[in-house]
Amino acid sequence: MSTRVVVIGAGIAGLAAARTLAHADDSPQVTVLDASERPGGRIRTVPFAGAALDVGPDALLSRAPGAVELCRELGLGEDLVPPGEGPSFVWTRGALRPLPAGLLAGLPAGPGDLLRSRILSPPGVVRAGMDLVLPGQRLQGDESIGALVRRRLGRQVLERLIDPLLGGINAGHCDELSLEATAPHLAAAARADRSIIRGLRATVPAPPPGAPPAPVFLTLRGGLERLVDAVAADLGAAELRLGAPAGRIEQVAEGLRVVLASGERIDADHVVLATPAAVAAGLVRDSAPHAAAELGDIPAASVAVVALAFPRGAVAVPAGTGFVTARDEPLEITACTWATSKWPHLAAQTTDTIVKCSIGRAGEDAAVDLADDELVARARRALERTMGVRSAPAQTLVARHHGAFPQYAVGHLERVARVEAELAAALPGLELAGGAYRGVGVPSCITSGQAAARRVLAAPAPSPTTTRS
Repeated sequence: MSTRVVVIGAGIAGLAAARTLAHADDSPQVTVLDASERPGGRIRTVPFAGAALDVGPDALLSRAPGAVELCRELGLGEDLVPPGEGPSFVWTRGALRPLPAGLLAGLPAGPGDLLRSRILSPPGVVRAGMDLVLPGQRLQGDESIGALVRRRLGRQVLERLIDPLLGGINAGHCDELSLEATAPHLAAAARADRSIIRGLRATVPAPPPGAPPAPVFLTLRGGLERLVDAVAADLGAAELRLGAPAGRIEQVAEGLRVVLASGERIDADHVVLATPAAVAAGLVRDSAPHAAAELGDIPAASVAVVALAFPRGAVAVPAGTGFVTARDEPLEITACTWATSKWPHLAAQTTDTIVKCSIGRAGEDAAVDLADDELVARARRALERTMGVRSAPAQTLVARHHGAFPQYAVGHLERVARVEAELAAALPGLELAGGAYRGVGVPSCITSGQAAARRVLAAPAPSPTTTRS
């Protein structure tokens, strides 16, 4: 009898797992379950002001394996497009200031551009340069990003560069985010040299001499939901069941059993659990209570995205892609993307100028649940303060992402290892996948799902005497 696999979660991690299983030699029988009526999780593309606008993730990290390769496998490679030219900015010291060229994972490659940007005060630049001469201190296990950066480069680098960038990507605060789990490149740099700056130069690959810099990010013309749709259409014989929430996972004599909220039972040899950590905790609570408790302790932040469309010419948008907000210069938004400047293909679809503002990060869930009108008002106040925008938008849209950004606290990877060990003992055949564990971006979720599927395929086949109810 062929192996049966249930994938719980039809976000991009679960879909990637299901596709890998469905295209394997001697592919197992695969059923994908999701509580939502649409696949893709927080990847969402909507029509707005005549354009196909991503209101969840809007870019793929080009150097990370997984997403770009998957797009090409699915025939979408010709529709991968880079962002437009121009810098990103940080709002600090009362102005939008361009991020220095040649950033190495959030840190400037040299003092010249940093001085010219005026992101740091002159004493702040001097303090950052002390990284090159301060005595080294070997990392002792995991610590927060903030602790390392503050110790080596000073408070201003943390609050005006690293936290707006790394903290912003994760909708968190670098003083609470794990160095090993969230910024392994900084951990590697700290181990390579007593100076983080020199360590980054040694560990971050440099482009070939004379080669034009490759784009850091790519996206899909028509929106990232096209990737979701293409994967969902390429599942072969796998069954995709939407609006079918799982209730619990339990061990039975023949393997594993998934009990749906409806009471339906599906027996399986393997389960790929590709849900947010809080959902996973509820599904395994009866069978693996300690793992469930650890999963439940992985916090998650919520974020609202406010899109505003202004008639072309009504808003003066600087040449560039958008800005992030320094911790010591608080705004009512955490970031702003000048969508029709960042992505030229969007500008070709609309006669408007579209900007997107992010509101909320860890500890600010109440802000995300404000009424749409108040969220739009907050975005408009921030745009007036930073860009002088006083015009009323022609159209607005609010999208909320509740619990969408897992927070990797110090010791996160050790927590994940403990969870996996207990699940292996209590529910053998269950594999975890998704953004709650070892990477939050779309490429990381894809590779997580593919890796879980490969572990399933490498497991021993079920006994031919096994029967299913």
